[in-house]
Amino acid sequence: MILKRFLIAILAISFTSSSQAQSKIEGSLKADFVSSYIWRGLHLGHVSLQPELSVGWKGLSLTAWGNVGLSGHKDDNTEINLILSYQTGGLSLGVIDYWNDEHDTRFFYFKKDGTGHAFEGYVGYDFGPVGVSWQTFFAGNDYQEADGKRTFSSYLELMAPFRLFNCDWEAAAGLVPWASDYYSTNGFSVTNFSLHVTKDIKITDSFSLPLFARIVANPASQDMYFVAGFTLNAF
Repeated sequence: MILKRFLIAILAISFTSSSQAQSKIEGSLKADFVSSYIWRGLHLGHVSLQPELSVGWKGLSLTAWGNVGLSGHKDDNTEINLILSYQTGGLSLGVIDYWNDEHDTRFFYFKKDGTGHAFEGYVGYDFGPVGVSWQTFFAGNDYQEADGKRTFSSYLELMAPFRLFNCDWEAAAGLVPWASDYYSTNGFSVTNFSLHVTKDIKITDSFSLPLFARIVANPASQDMYFVAGFTLNAF
C-alpha cells in the first residue's frame, strides 16, 4: 500500500511537471576529446573521441553516446550507449543500454554467452547543493564469473557542483555496495573520488571552447588518473 501511494505520487508530480514543461522539441550535438576514458573510477580507454546526440521533449530525452579510441592501443574498445531518461524537477529516471565490442562485435546479439550489452536502470535527485544517484544493472552482460549468477552490479554517487575562480567545478564520490565482477570489487568498495573543472575559453564573439580537467582516485584499486580534454558543440 505504501509503495502504491508512492508510485501514484510520483506519477502525479511527473504529469503536473510535464504539462508545464517546454513543448518545443530540443536537441544537441557535441563531442568530447579526452586524454583518457575514465568511468566511475575505472580506466576504460586511452585518448578517445566521445560524440553525443540528444533529443528532448517535455522532460523526456533520448541520447546516443559513443566512445572511439584514437590511440591504437589494444584496450581501446568501441562503445555505443543508448539512454532513455525522464526528468521532472530535481528527479531523474532512466534506462541505459551499454554496448561495447570487447566480447562480441555484433550489436544485435543479446544472448548470455557473449553479448556486449548491459542494461542499467537509474534514479537520481538534484537537491541543489548536492545531487545523489543510484544505478543498477538488471539485464545483459553482468554475471559472476565463478557461478554465472546475475550480480545486479550497483553504484551510488554523490555530486556537489560549485563555482570557483570563474570556473565550473564538481566534486563527486562513488561506491559499489557489494561484490561485482563488472567493477572488479569483492564487496563494499569506494571506487571513485573525483574533482572536475570546466572553463570556457572565448575564441570569437560567437564561439567558445570548453576546456576541462578531472583528477580521479580509485581507493579500491589504488589507482589515480588525471584527464584533460575539450568539447566541441555543434548545437
